[in-house]
Amino acid sequence: MSVYLYVILAYLLVLTGYNIYRSRQIKSQDDFMVAGRSLSLTKMVFTLVCTWIGSGTFIAGAEFASYAGWSAVWQPAGAFLGIAIIYFIAAKIRTFGQYTIGDILEVRYGRFARLFGAIALIIAFTTIVSYQFRAGGEILNVVTDGAISPEVGQIIAAIFVIMFVTIGGMVAVAHTDLPNGIIIVSACLLALPFVVSTAGGWSHARDVLPPGHFAVFSPDFGKYPALKALSYFLSTLFLLLGVQSMYQKFYAAKSPAEAKKATAIWIVGTIVVETIVIGIAVYAASYNVEHHLNWSGRSLVLNAARYMVPTPVGVLLLGAACAVVLSTGMNYLLSSSSNVIRDIYQKMINPASDPEKMVGLQKVFIVVMGLCAFLMIFIPTYLESEISVLRYAYFAYTMYGVSVTPALFAALTWKRATRQGGVASIVGGALATVFFEVLLPYLAPSVMIGTDAWGIPSFYPAAVISIGLLVVVSLLTPPPRREDLVKLFPEVAHAGT
Repeated sequence: MSVYLYVILAYLLVLTGYNIYRSRQIKSQDDFMVAGRSLSLTKMVFTLVCTWIGSGTFIAGAEFASYAGWSAVWQPAGAFLGIAIIYFIAAKIRTFGQYTIGDILEVRYGRFARLFGAIALIIAFTTIVSYQFRAGGEILNVVTDGAISPEVGQIIAAIFVIMFVTIGGMVAVAHTDLPNGIIIVSACLLALPFVVSTAGGWSHARDVLPPGHFAVFSPDFGKYPALKALSYFLSTLFLLLGVQSMYQKFYAAKSPAEAKKATAIWIVGTIVVETIVIGIAVYAASYNVEHHLNWSGRSLVLNAARYMVPTPVGVLLLGAACAVVLSTGMNYLLSSSSNVIRDIYQKMINPASDPEKMVGLQKVFIVVMGLCAFLMIFIPTYLESEISVLRYAYFAYTMYGVSVTPALFAALTWKRATRQGGVASIVGGALATVFFEVLLPYLAPSVMIGTDAWGIPSFYPAAVISIGLLVVVSLLTPPPRREDLVKLFPEVAHAGT
C-alpha cells in the first residue's frame, strides 16, 4: 500500500481518539446539538469552511471543471454571494438561538411548515451525505491504485462518518473541523503553484484544452449555456442561504458578534478554496490530455495530488480531500438527524420528552440516517448504474434551495410573509423539484435535452413555483399577527405604541 493510504489511515485513527476524548464533554442535548453554544471565533471560521467545502468541491467540482473548464466557477460563485448576504443576518440567527431551521419556520409559519421543511431537508441532506460516502470511496480507490474498490471505499467512509457523529455530535463536528479546515486551506494554497508548473505554466493550458474551457459560458452547458450557468449559480446561492448546518453553527457561537465576525472571514476562505480547486482541476485536465493519461474528470484533483506535486504536498492535498468528505458528511448527517429528533419526534410525536434523555435517541437516529444515506449510494452501485457526484449534488441543491430557502429567508426578512404562504412555498417547491428532476425524465423522455426538460434547468420552474406561491399566497391572506413576528423582529413589539 502507498504512503498516502498509511497517512490517511493514521489521521483517521487520531481523529477517532480525539473525538472519543472530546465526547466526554457532552452532558446535555444542548452540548450534542450546538456544542453548548461555546464555539470561539477560530473554531467558528474553520467549521463554517468545512460546512460548505465538501466532495462537491473536490470531486463534483473537478468533474464539472473537466468539461466546463473555468466556467465551473459559476457553481461555487453562488456561495460567495450567499455568504455575503448571510453576513447581515448572522447576528440575528445567533440571537434567536435555537437548534434547527424548523424552530424559525414554526415561529413564522406554524407546525406544518416545520414538518414539511424537515422532510424536504432530510431528503436533500441525506442525498448530500450519500455522495460524501461515494467520494470517500473514490479517494481510497485512487490512493491505493485500485487495491480498494470504490464500493469498498464508500463502506469505509460511511463507517467513519457515522461513528464520529455518533460519538460526539456537534462537539465532534466542530473540533474535527478545526484541523480539517486548516489542512484544506493549507493544502490548496501549497498545491496550486506546483500543479500549474507541472502542467507547463499559466498559459500552456490554453494550447492543450478546447477553447470552451476558457469561455464565460461553456458550450458543454447544453442548449442554453448562459441559462445553465445561472442555474448552477442560483441553486448554490439558494442552498447556502438556507443550509441548516450553517444555522446550527451560528446557534453554537459564543455570541452574535462572534457569529458575524466568523462569517466575514468565512467568505474569504470559501472564495480561495473553491477557486483554487477549480484551477487545480483545469491544469490537471491539461496535463491529462497532453500526456494521454486516462484520468476521469472526478479524479483530477486526486491524481494531481499523486503525480503533479511533491509527496509532502500531495499527502496534504489528499488529506484535505479526505477531510472534506469527513467534515461535510458529519455536518449534514448531524443536521438531518437533528431534524428527525427535534422537528418530528420532540415536536410532533412526543412533546413531553425529556431533552436530557434525547442524546441517546439522537445517536440511534444518526445511525439510521447514515444507513439510509449509504443505501442511496449502495443501491445504484449494486445495480451498476452510472453514479455522478455532480448530479447528486445538483438534485440536493435544487431540492433544498427551492423548497426551504425562500420561506426561511422570508421568515427572517419579510414581515408580510404569512403561514399559508410559507407552507405553500415549501410544499410546492419540493413537489416541483421531484416532478422535474425525477418524474418527468421517465414520464416524457422525449422532452429531455441532455439532463434538462426542453433544455431548461429544473431549478427555474421549481423556483418560480416556490417563490410565486410564497408571494401570491402571502399577499392574498391576512398579515401575520404582531405576536407571531416579535421573536424574529423585536422592534415590532414597540411599533405603533
